This record gives sequence, structure tokens and C-alpha cells, in this order.
Amino acid sequence: MFARAVIFLGPPGAGKGTQAKLVASRFNVPHLSTGDMLRDNVSRGTELGLLAKPVMERGELVSDALVLRMVEERIARPDCRNGFVFDGFPRTVAQAEALDGILAKQGIGAPAVIYFNVAEDVLMRRLTGRRTCKACGEIYNIYDRPPKVDGRCDADGGELVQRADDKPEVIRERLAAYDRQTKTLVDYYRSQGVLHEVDGAASMEAVTASVFGALSKFEARA
Repeated sequence: MFARAVIFLGPPGAGKGTQAKLVASRFNVPHLSTGDMLRDNVSRGTELGLLAKPVMERGELVSDALVLRMVEERIARPDCRNGFVFDGFPRTVAQAEALDGILAKQGIGAPAVIYFNVAEDVLMRRLTGRRTCKACGEIYNIYDRPPKVDGRCDADGGELVQRADDKPEVIRERLAAYDRQTKTLVDYYRSQGVLHEVDGAASMEAVTASVFGALSKFEARA
């Protein structure tokens, strides 16, 4: 694995989290989430955690400056020297620009950015159809991967529930928020020549093949 950041871009339901875990596992590199970083700093009582805790307890968003300090500290650790995968970060062009500065400061090359292009009707079907087992957390889709018994997990018979943020009206707002804020990152990274687009509506296996094919191209250019 070349020593660089891998960034996944795409709307909610595009499959970024699944592919991020696969890449991190295949290359044995950290799978980084800013949410996990925040919780880790709070639980350890670090300086950054003490600053973030009251903000999180009020239900407010932690500032970019604080998040970026956590990111900088995290990717400076030895386990990131052979690369790392970001899940859900950056979310804005301002964060991306700041991340570029952090990567350059630490001698890390430009990121490899994978964009999952998925039509809205496909996303709506994926997200509104998603059901999660209350007992084991297994995920189903009533349209594309239904359980054998309606409303019950195949593995343990646990009740299948729909997340509150998977209701149609909530999903439409989540997708609108993505369009307003995060989608501009696609143009930002495309202009830098570091973005590769994949068809996120394809099968999981086909998407995985496209992702690893794109990373091989990035590695050849490194």
C-alpha cells in the first residue's frame, strides 16, 4: 500500500462505509472516522477531548478547527505510515483544503479519491428498504435482500427495525444536505486530478473490483 490517504465520496447509501472497511482490511491500514476520533479523545480525557466534550453534550457540531487537530494527531501515529482510509471526511471544501495542508506537512502524497456515483432513486430504494436486527445488528433490505421470515432476522429471529433516519422524508433531507455541501468536493478533487469515479449502483462485488482497480492506478502513478 502506498503511503497516502484514501478518501471515499458519495451520498448516504452509496456504499462508502462497506468499501472503506474492505480496503482497510485488505491493506491492513487504519479505517478512520472523525466520530471515532472524537469519542476516543473524550474517553481518554485528552486536551482535545476536554474541548470537544461540552460541545458534543450540547448536541452541537464540533468546529472544523478542533476536528482537524484531531485528524492531524491521528494520522501522525505510526500505524498510519503505510496509508489510511477516511470514512465520512472531509465533508466540505474547507475541510479538504485544510487536510491537503496537513498531508503536505506530514510528507504524505495527494489523496486517492473514489467517488461513488449513484442515482437518487437507487439511494431511496436502498435506504428506505434497510432493516436492522435489534439483537445482532445484521442488515437486510426488504427489496434486494429480504429476510426469510418477514420482520425477523435469519440468524437469531431478532426483530428487524427501520432506523429513524431511513424514513423517506428524512432521507430526502439528508440527500439535499449532501448536494448543498459535500458534492462540491467532487469538483474540487476532480480539478486536482486525484478523483476516480465508480458506478455505485453496480453489485457490491463489481464496485469492489472497480475500487481496487482505481487504487492500483493511483499506486502506479505514485
